[in-house]
Amino acid sequence: MVKKQFLKNVLPSMLAFAFSGVYAIVDGWFVGRNIGDAGLAAINIAYPLTALIQAIGTGIGMGGAIQIAICLGRGDEDENKYLGNTIFILLVACIISTIILGLTSQSILRIFGAEGEILNHAISYIKIIIYGATFQIIGTGLIPIIRNYNGSLVAMSSMVAGFLTNVVLDWLFVSVYSYGLLGAAIATVIGQMVTLLPCILFLTIKKKLFGFAIFKPMPYFFKKIIEVAVSPFGLTLSPNIVIIILNKGALSYGGAQAAACYAVVSYIICIIQLLLQGIGDGCQPLIGNYYGANNLKSVNEVRKMAYITAFTTSIVCMIVIYLLKDKLPNFFGVSDIVAQSISSVLPIFISGFLFIAFLRITTSFFYAVRKNLLAYILIYGEPLLLTALVALILPNILGLNGVWISVPLTQACLAVVGFILLKKYARLDTL
Repeated sequence: MVKKQFLKNVLPSMLAFAFSGVYAIVDGWFVGRNIGDAGLAAINIAYPLTALIQAIGTGIGMGGAIQIAICLGRGDEDENKYLGNTIFILLVACIISTIILGLTSQSILRIFGAEGEILNHAISYIKIIIYGATFQIIGTGLIPIIRNYNGSLVAMSSMVAGFLTNVVLDWLFVSVYSYGLLGAAIATVIGQMVTLLPCILFLTIKKKLFGFAIFKPMPYFFKKIIEVAVSPFGLTLSPNIVIIILNKGALSYGGAQAAACYAVVSYIICIIQLLLQGIGDGCQPLIGNYYGANNLKSVNEVRKMAYITAFTTSIVCMIVIYLLKDKLPNFFGVSDIVAQSISSVLPIFISGFLFIAFLRITTSFFYAVRKNLLAYILIYGEPLLLTALVALILPNILGLNGVWISVPLTQACLAVVGFILLKKYARLDTL
């Protein structure tokens, strides 16, 4: 029974997360083939702002979803308050994010290292993404909630519909009408609108949303949602903080060509990270329900299956990427010199996949059982340690290679920390 429920939740979640990552890759593919290395570097430098918007929605949505799952496991009547307050927070976040990012995005891009042609491309892309932030925040926020109501297939289908829309419109706006990064951004926002619609329909029909949820703001429920939300927010954003750090390092030690190289590498790595996050977040409703019902045996069983699935996925991806490392650069239409760099850099990054697998599942487990401090250590430790390695140590010794090596080294160090924390708190009856 547990295994069947695991597969029912995790497989659609993995695909949904993978499609969310493919949005950026599709934009990169069309931009690379129609604009070139400068366009690729620009979209990669701007992407962390897009990821911030996504992380806000994911964090708030997951914060509410975990509380809802525990309520369902306990038979707690506060479920409707958590649902309504989560949606209220999402709406407030839409307004605040759009205003703040709209006023500061150009300055942020400069801080990220963009200048000249790259800066102009990045601005034209990100301003449209910010205008459409509401669709992404609410859409990504509703996905984890829908999974808690046995809507994993709906969540996956909505992501597929948005992805297909994005592909068609990217082809039309970038390849046919030559709108450049502006066209890629418009295609992304429209794809997010398509993703959002089935989510709203599902909650309206399945849960009678507007007659069931209590939208009145309540400080107690706000606090409980935000306490958990900080972890999935950081887990979603952390890889993109890594992108910011490595973009700065690449530009400093290798110039625009190194930035374009890392743009393609980050697209490839992003898919793997999201697949693994899909495993962790896909098993969250089960862990939350079993934890709420004090069924610790089933919690352990779900966690074990998640580790096995994550490690298997990582090994398969490592093999596939290594075998295709000379062919993948051509898919993005980069120059020959950048393609050669990508082929040599990819093996460094895939060496950290098993560490990522362990960290994603361990972190998701910690916040699913509301051990937020442990999750914070693993999530926010990555950018802090990476910053120290890139800014102070490895590139000063190894140059550009030091920038790349800092990534798997950081992941290995955090995996050791995660293992120690997990062993310390392995017995759920002490959590």
